[in-house]
Amino acid sequence: MARLKVTQVRSTIDRKEPQKRTIAALGLGRIRRSVVHNDTPQIRGMIRAVIHLVEVEEID
Repeated sequence: MARLKVTQVRSTIDRKEPQKRTIAALGLGRIRRSVVHNDTPQIRGMIRAVIHLVEVEEID
């Protein structure tokens, strides 16, 4: 199964509450913090909601 490395690159300051909660649910919360998730439709949807705050790369 493919995996996704998600890195926060922008701050959540002055962002709407749902975006802050999505960042927290992804396991992020600080700039340059990275987490690895399985590539599922649920994770893809969360990433899509905060794509302007994160960078995503596929890893094996």
